[in-house]
Amino acid sequence: MSAIQINIANKTFLGDGRVHNQTIANLQLSLAEHEFICLVGPSGCGKSTLLNIIAGLDDDFEGEVTLSQRHRKPSIGYVFQNPRLLPWRTVRENILLALPDGYRSAPIDVMLETLQLTDVKDDYPERLSLGMSRRVAIIRAFAVNPDILLMDEPFVSLDPPTARQVRQWLISLWLQRPHTVLFVTHDLREAIALADRLIFLSKSPMTAVSEIKVPIPRSERNDEKAVEAFRQSLLENHPEIRSLL
Repeated sequence: MSAIQINIANKTFLGDGRVHNQTIANLQLSLAEHEFICLVGPSGCGKSTLLNIIAGLDDDFEGEVTLSQRHRKPSIGYVFQNPRLLPWRTVRENILLALPDGYRSAPIDVMLETLQLTDVKDDYPERLSLGMSRRVAIIRAFAVNPDILLMDEPFVSLDPPTARQVRQWLISLWLQRPHTVLFVTHDLREAIALADRLIFLSKSPMTAVSEIKVPIPRSERNDEKAVEAFRQSLLENHPEIRSLL
């Protein structure tokens, strides 16, 4: 079953001098239910625009995006590049704000413990490191129990050890509560460590260039040598993706 079916013929923005800049052209993608997809492409190619279209934040395009879920409209979680925490709310309060009225909050405590944030749940964002803030943003998106999770380069400014640790926590949560994930990154190693399938996107106007499955077992994704070996294999066997990184 397809969780997301994307068919965007054209997406443009009005640029300087009222010139229309085409951002997306003839993009067709299909994402399976519970699949973890990484979108890889150059900065500014339109990846964030695509996520906004899927989330329903931008409907000014030609084409169609279909979100499928049995018997009901799918729920969507969104993790932006910036954690976007309210400074006058505590960690726990920032998470609770995302929940509908009457929604059970018990899973929040489990997620706080999983991501090692229990000790700071009553702290305000100004007391958090960037890595902690990003973990709070992930919990906030997971807390609504989404059918589809959109993640826009959520670890882009973290140092490599912290990013690696947060990726492990992300996968731990995802394995506990599987759902469809669309994760934007320009880091090929990060994409390999996370994804079931990689989708490489071109420069603007953006379209899909290659789709490649990641064969590395989940149990071996923390092995940097295995990830690097697959990365080198990709670059050798798919020279078309080199210019997209």
